[in-house]
Amino acid sequence: MVEMMLVLVTVGTVTSIATPRLSGMMDKARIAEATGQISAINAGIVDYISQHDSPPPSLDAIGWAGHRDPWDQPYIYRNFGDEIPGDARVDQFGVPVNTAFDLYSIGEDGSSSPSIMTAASEDDVLLGDDGGFIGSATRY
Repeated sequence: MVEMMLVLVTVGTVTSIATPRLSGMMDKARIAEATGQISAINAGIVDYISQHDSPPPSLDAIGWAGHRDPWDQPYIYRNFGDEIPGDARVDQFGVPVNTAFDLYSIGEDGSSSPSIMTAASEDDVLLGDDGGFIGSATRY
């Protein structure tokens, strides 16, 4: 009976240690997947720009319409046209993170805000610096 209790305590301890680590690894894997997909979408956008001298009107124009991020949310793409809108995504200094278009995933919580420094945007995965950065909003 004592041996059985010792085994149960050991299994419980190992499980309590391993579960948070596994969860953290799953989050990192989803972020890596979203980063790779945003990179691929961006490559399609860059190719479209080289052929048409402007960003595509939608992701449908480059064959990415309907694709979803690892959290089963749609990717957000906004073509700014000739002028950066007032609700464009901005960094901690209020400077737009991109000049021609925005491309990002709203992450696990399914919400976002124009400022990438707010709690709603913490889990976003974004393209910034006009393609010079792709990754988690918290690392931008």
